[in-house]
Amino acid sequence: ILSCLNKSSLDVSSLRIFGSERSAGTKRDAGKFGEVEVELFDVAKARECDVVFLAVSGSFSLEHAKALSEGDDGAIVIDNSSAFRYDKDIPLVVPEINGECTKGSKLIANPNCTTAIGLMALWPLHKLFKLKSVIMSTYQAASGAGQPGMDELQEGTRAVLSGERDVAENKIFAHPLPFNVIPHIDKFQENGYTKEEMKVTWECRKICGLADDFPVSCTAVRIPTYRAHSETIIVQTEEDVDIDAARKAFEEAPGIKLVDDISQEKYPMPLTATGQYDVEVGRLRKSLVFGDKGIEFFVVGDQLLRGAALNAVLIAEVMAANGSIKAQVEA
Repeated sequence: ILSCLNKSSLDVSSLRIFGSERSAGTKRDAGKFGEVEVELFDVAKARECDVVFLAVSGSFSLEHAKALSEGDDGAIVIDNSSAFRYDKDIPLVVPEINGECTKGSKLIANPNCTTAIGLMALWPLHKLFKLKSVIMSTYQAASGAGQPGMDELQEGTRAVLSGERDVAENKIFAHPLPFNVIPHIDKFQENGYTKEEMKVTWECRKICGLADDFPVSCTAVRIPTYRAHSETIIVQTEEDVDIDAARKAFEEAPGIKLVDDISQEKYPMPLTATGQYDVEVGRLRKSLVFGDKGIEFFVVGDQLLRGAALNAVLIAEVMAANGSIKAQVEA
């Protein structure tokens, strides 16, 4: 979030960082904001800010988010956890899609990283051809499980390559991740899908304003890469698909980079999407399953940016533009 704020158009007059007792009193290099001392989190002190970005657990958000935002003098709270995503009264926002629903709201939910990346590509197609159903398969990097997940992948890979072990140890993931893929992210639900997969279904419907029974199916797979989530998306449409029109829409859509030149072997990959603000889209083709009313493509996005920090900062930018927060903010 700090990195994104450093590059943001937001006019931030003052930046404050709150943390736990363990980090309070330490100092952080905040780029153009200088060196900032971490303050012990306190609701009253945090309410002094115009905007509060919550990068915390869902339980912490449930305990404090509404206390931070309530009342005319409360802060705008942009919450990165899953605590409020499915609350009908709290906007769940990808700014390029439904940023207007932030107006008048004090508490905004940031979507799941997988959903945010996929919707950047789905929304232009919905406007063109009207979605009828969506099937998604995701290939999610180890960093989706945080630094411990990346460390387990790195150490496990080293141990196998050095001959120290035949199969890597696993504590973070359900099975060893090096030289493996794991079709299991988050807890399994009664319907056989995992919660990660159902997040895609629930959030696509809410953000795009689709019916509660709109068909979205996802299979989420953990793969042994460090960063950036990849997705294969198959879309059935109400209207006939024009691939050239789809390509033009992707070229013009904000937040998307069209990487689709198979003659030059150019297509989206984690290596090229990592660290980039834009979501890469490519491998566009008409679906052999749905014919003229179907399109298939591949998407890769940096889940730490579009799927989290960048999306949160863009929400604040939209709220500054629509008057929900004053032009110069304290964050």
